[in-house]
Amino acid sequence: MSSLVLPKEQQSAYQRWEMASFDDDQVMPGVANSPAISLPTVDEIVKIREQARLEAYAAGLEEGRIAGLAAGRSEAVEESMRLQTIAASFATEVAQADELIANEVLDLALDLARAMLKTALEVRPELINAIVSEAIHYLPTLHQPARLYLNPNDLLLVKNQMGDELDKTGWHLIEDAHQEPGGCRVETANNQIDASLPTRWQRITAALGKESDWLAS
Repeated sequence: MSSLVLPKEQQSAYQRWEMASFDDDQVMPGVANSPAISLPTVDEIVKIREQARLEAYAAGLEEGRIAGLAAGRSEAVEESMRLQTIAASFATEVAQADELIANEVLDLALDLARAMLKTALEVRPELINAIVSEAIHYLPTLHQPARLYLNPNDLLLVKNQMGDELDKTGWHLIEDAHQEPGGCRVETANNQIDASLPTRWQRITAALGKESDWLAS
Protein backbone atom coordinates (compact mmCIF):
# COMPACT_ATOMS: atom_id res chain seq x y z
CA MET A 1 0.00 0.00 0.00
CA SER A 2 1.48 3.24 -1.03
CA SER A 3 1.70 6.12 1.44
CA LEU A 4 -0.93 8.87 1.13
CA VAL A 5 1.42 11.45 2.58
CA LEU A 6 3.53 13.25 0.09
CA PRO A 7 6.94 14.36 1.00
CA LYS A 8 7.32 18.09 1.73
CA GLU A 9 9.51 18.65 -1.25
CA GLN A 10 6.84 17.21 -3.49
CA GLN A 11 4.01 19.46 -2.26
CA SER A 12 2.99 22.47 -4.39
CA ALA A 13 2.59 25.94 -3.03
CA TYR A 14 -1.21 25.78 -2.75
CA GLN A 15 -0.99 22.43 -1.03
CA ARG A 16 1.26 23.69 1.70
CA TRP A 17 -0.53 25.09 4.79
CA GLU A 18 0.74 26.09 8.12
CA MET A 19 -1.31 27.00 11.14
CA ALA A 20 -0.97 30.62 11.99
CA SER A 21 0.61 31.48 15.22
CA PHE A 22 -1.69 32.76 18.00
CA ASP A 23 0.94 34.86 19.66
CA ASP A 24 -0.27 38.15 21.21
CA ASP A 25 1.99 40.18 18.99
CA GLN A 26 0.30 39.05 15.81
CA VAL A 27 -3.14 40.26 14.59
CA MET A 28 -5.24 39.20 11.69
CA PRO A 29 -4.90 41.20 8.50
CA GLY A 30 -7.17 44.29 8.34
CA VAL A 31 -7.99 44.32 12.05
CA ALA A 32 -5.13 46.60 13.00
CA ASN A 33 -6.55 49.46 10.87
CA SER A 34 -10.17 49.20 12.23
CA PRO A 35 -11.25 51.91 14.75
CA ALA A 36 -11.80 50.82 18.27
CA ILE A 37 -15.50 50.42 19.31
CA SER A 38 -16.31 51.75 22.77
CA LEU A 39 -19.69 51.37 24.51
CA PRO A 40 -21.21 54.33 26.45
CA THR A 41 -20.92 54.31 30.15
CA VAL A 42 -23.86 54.40 32.54
CA ASP A 43 -23.34 58.13 33.22
CA GLU A 44 -23.31 58.86 29.51
CA ILE A 45 -26.52 56.91 29.01
CA VAL A 46 -28.16 58.90 31.83
CA LYS A 47 -27.02 62.19 30.24
CA ILE A 48 -28.34 61.11 26.85
CA ARG A 49 -31.72 60.23 28.32
CA GLU A 50 -31.87 63.53 30.23
CA GLN A 51 -30.98 65.49 27.09
CA ALA A 52 -33.70 63.68 25.16
CA ARG A 53 -36.20 64.41 27.93
CA LEU A 54 -35.32 68.11 27.96
CA GLU A 55 -35.61 68.37 24.18
CA ALA A 56 -38.98 66.60 24.24
CA TYR A 57 -40.15 68.92 27.02
CA ALA A 58 -39.04 72.01 25.07
CA ALA A 59 -40.77 70.72 21.94
CA GLY A 60 -43.95 70.14 23.96
CA LEU A 61 -43.80 73.67 25.36
CA GLU A 62 -43.42 75.14 21.87
CA GLU A 63 -46.35 73.11 20.53
CA GLY A 64 -48.41 74.17 23.54
CA ARG A 65 -47.46 77.81 23.00
CA ILE A 66 -48.46 77.67 19.32
CA ALA A 67 -51.72 75.92 20.17
CA GLY A 68 -52.38 78.45 22.93
CA LEU A 69 -51.77 81.37 20.58
CA ALA A 70 -54.16 79.89 18.03
CA ALA A 71 -56.80 79.32 20.68
CA GLY A 72 -56.22 82.81 22.07
CA ARG A 73 -56.66 84.37 18.64
CA SER A 74 -59.87 82.42 18.11
CA GLU A 75 -61.21 83.51 21.49
CA ALA A 76 -60.19 87.10 20.79
CA VAL A 77 -62.05 87.07 17.46
CA GLU A 78 -65.16 85.62 19.13
CA GLU A 79 -64.95 88.17 21.93
CA SER A 80 -64.53 91.00 19.43
CA MET A 81 -67.59 89.86 17.48
CA ARG A 82 -69.57 89.59 20.71
CA LEU A 83 -68.54 93.11 21.74
CA GLN A 84 -69.46 94.45 18.29
CA THR A 85 -72.89 92.85 18.61
CA ILE A 86 -73.34 94.37 22.07
CA ALA A 87 -72.18 97.77 20.78
CA ALA A 88 -74.62 97.64 17.85
CA SER A 89 -77.44 96.64 20.17
CA PHE A 90 -76.47 99.38 22.61
CA ALA A 91 -76.42 101.98 19.82
CA THR A 92 -79.90 100.87 18.74
CA GLU A 93 -81.17 101.07 22.31
CA VAL A 94 -79.65 104.54 22.73
CA ALA A 95 -81.24 105.74 19.48
CA GLN A 96 -84.62 104.39 20.56
CA ALA A 97 -84.20 105.96 24.00
CA ASP A 98 -83.25 109.30 22.40
CA GLU A 99 -86.33 109.17 20.19
CA LEU A 100 -88.54 108.29 23.13
CA ILE A 101 -87.06 111.07 25.26
CA ALA A 102 -87.44 113.56 22.39
CA ASN A 103 -91.11 112.63 22.00
CA GLU A 104 -91.71 112.93 25.70
CA VAL A 105 -89.97 116.31 25.81
CA LEU A 106 -92.05 117.53 22.86
CA ASP A 107 -95.26 116.33 24.52
CA LEU A 108 -94.27 118.15 27.69
CA ALA A 109 -93.46 121.30 25.73
CA LEU A 110 -96.85 121.21 24.01
CA ASP A 111 -98.64 120.71 27.30
CA LEU A 112 -96.81 123.67 28.79
CA ALA A 113 -97.47 125.83 25.72
CA ARG A 114 -101.18 125.03 25.78
CA ALA A 115 -101.42 125.81 29.50
CA MET A 116 -99.47 129.03 29.09
CA LEU A 117 -101.58 130.14 26.13
CA LYS A 118 -104.82 129.54 27.96
CA THR A 119 -103.49 131.41 30.97
CA ALA A 120 -102.22 134.25 28.79
CA LEU A 121 -105.63 134.68 27.14
CA GLU A 122 -107.28 134.82 30.53
CA VAL A 123 -104.78 137.35 31.85
CA ARG A 124 -104.50 139.36 28.62
CA PRO A 125 -107.74 138.96 26.65
CA GLU A 126 -106.65 141.79 24.34
CA LEU A 127 -104.45 139.25 22.55
CA ILE A 128 -107.56 138.50 20.49
CA ASN A 129 -106.80 141.61 18.43
CA ALA A 130 -103.58 140.10 17.06
CA ILE A 131 -105.41 136.86 16.24
CA VAL A 132 -108.14 138.75 14.36
CA SER A 133 -105.59 140.79 12.39
CA GLU A 134 -103.73 137.64 11.39
CA ALA A 135 -106.96 135.90 10.29
CA ILE A 136 -108.03 138.86 8.19
CA HIS A 137 -104.64 139.16 6.48
CA TYR A 138 -104.96 135.59 5.24
CA LEU A 139 -107.51 136.83 2.71
CA PRO A 140 -105.89 138.03 -0.52
CA THR A 141 -108.83 140.36 -1.32
CA LEU A 142 -111.97 141.23 0.51
CA HIS A 143 -115.22 139.97 -0.94
CA GLN A 144 -118.50 141.25 0.45
CA PRO A 145 -120.22 140.30 2.59
CA ALA A 146 -117.36 139.87 5.12
CA ARG A 147 -118.23 138.55 8.56
CA LEU A 148 -116.14 138.07 11.67
CA TYR A 149 -117.49 135.68 14.31
CA LEU A 150 -116.25 136.22 17.87
CA ASN A 151 -116.94 135.15 21.43
CA PRO A 152 -119.19 137.76 23.10
CA ASN A 153 -116.43 138.91 25.46
CA ASP A 154 -113.88 139.11 22.65
CA LEU A 155 -116.37 141.00 20.47
CA LEU A 156 -116.38 143.91 22.91
CA LEU A 157 -112.59 144.05 22.97
CA VAL A 158 -112.31 143.97 19.17
CA LYS A 159 -114.93 146.71 18.78
CA ASN A 160 -113.09 148.93 21.21
CA GLN A 161 -109.67 148.37 19.65
CA MET A 162 -110.40 147.74 15.94
CA GLY A 163 -114.07 148.58 15.42
CA ASP A 164 -113.61 151.71 13.33
CA GLU A 165 -111.00 150.12 11.07
CA LEU A 166 -113.14 147.03 10.48
CA ASP A 167 -116.21 149.09 9.71
CA LYS A 168 -114.31 151.10 7.10
CA THR A 169 -113.15 147.96 5.32
CA GLY A 170 -116.63 146.44 5.26
CA TRP A 171 -116.40 143.88 8.08
CA HIS A 172 -119.46 142.88 10.12
CA LEU A 173 -118.78 141.72 13.68
CA ILE A 174 -121.07 138.89 14.73
CA GLU A 175 -121.42 137.47 18.22
CA ASP A 176 -120.92 133.67 18.43
CA ALA A 177 -121.45 132.07 21.86
CA HIS A 178 -120.00 128.79 20.57
CA GLN A 179 -116.70 130.45 19.74
CA GLU A 180 -114.10 129.84 22.45
CA PRO A 181 -112.42 132.99 23.84
CA GLY A 182 -109.22 133.74 21.97
CA GLY A 183 -110.44 132.41 18.61
CA CYS A 184 -112.52 133.60 15.67
CA ARG A 185 -113.99 132.57 12.37
CA VAL A 186 -113.79 134.61 9.18
CA GLU A 187 -116.28 134.26 6.33
CA THR A 188 -116.57 136.06 3.00
CA ALA A 189 -118.50 135.29 -0.13
CA ASN A 190 -115.66 133.10 -1.43
CA ASN A 191 -113.54 132.18 1.62
CA GLN A 192 -113.77 130.89 5.14
CA ILE A 193 -110.97 130.84 7.70
CA ASP A 194 -111.25 128.92 10.93
CA ALA A 195 -109.00 130.69 13.44
CA SER A 196 -110.48 129.05 16.51
CA LEU A 197 -108.00 127.98 19.15
CA PRO A 198 -108.62 124.21 18.78
CA THR A 199 -108.06 124.44 15.00
CA ARG A 200 -104.98 126.62 15.33
CA TRP A 201 -103.58 124.26 17.96
CA GLN A 202 -104.22 121.25 15.76
CA ARG A 203 -102.27 122.86 12.92
CA ILE A 204 -99.32 123.55 15.19
CA THR A 205 -99.16 120.01 16.60
CA ALA A 206 -99.63 118.47 13.14
CA ALA A 207 -96.66 120.47 11.87
CA LEU A 208 -94.64 118.93 14.71
CA GLY A 209 -95.86 115.44 13.88
CA LYS A 210 -97.90 115.18 17.07
CA GLU A 211 -101.54 114.81 18.01
CA SER A 212 -102.56 116.97 20.95
CA ASP A 213 -106.11 117.93 21.84
CA TRP A 214 -106.59 121.56 22.75
CA LEU A 215 -109.30 120.60 25.22
CA ALA A 216 -106.99 118.18 27.06
CA SER A 217 -106.24 119.21 30.60
